[in-house]
Amino acid sequence: MQVSKFRIKFAQKLVYTTILVSLIKLKFFKMAAEKILVTEDSSVIQNITRKVLEFQQYQVVLAKNGQEALEELTKRDYDAVLLDITMPIMDGFKCIKAIRAMENEKKANIPVIAVTGNAKNYSAEEFKAMGFTEFIQKPLNFDSLVEVVNKVVRG
Repeated sequence: MQVSKFRIKFAQKLVYTTILVSLIKLKFFKMAAEKILVTEDSSVIQNITRKVLEFQQYQVVLAKNGQEALEELTKRDYDAVLLDITMPIMDGFKCIKAIRAMENEKKANIPVIAVTGNAKNYSAEEFKAMGFTEFIQKPLNFDSLVEVVNKVVRG
């Protein structure tokens, strides 16, 4: 009888320890996940992009225009910004200028990925000259999205 109680208590402690370790790992990896600011006026594209990036273990915060993106950037640190070009209130071109002019050097140099349906109107060199790190063309190819985000954030 004593042996059985011991085995049960030992098994319970083992289960509790395993659960605790799992929770600590989950908390650690959640905290360690890179944060991406997705700036897009289309809620459909926002939500799909968020799901794709969260599946890749990124933390995602959404903004609907350049002004909201700048407000977010002043409040928190991010590892990269996805920035739509054509948006109301503040478009991506004005926003990238404001980001690159920020006083905080780390924030001013954050990787910014242009997301545009007009990529054919600009070359990669023109996007880089405007201050973008990379660009992605719409309609979004989610394999390309993951590839570009991983490249600029995780190397």
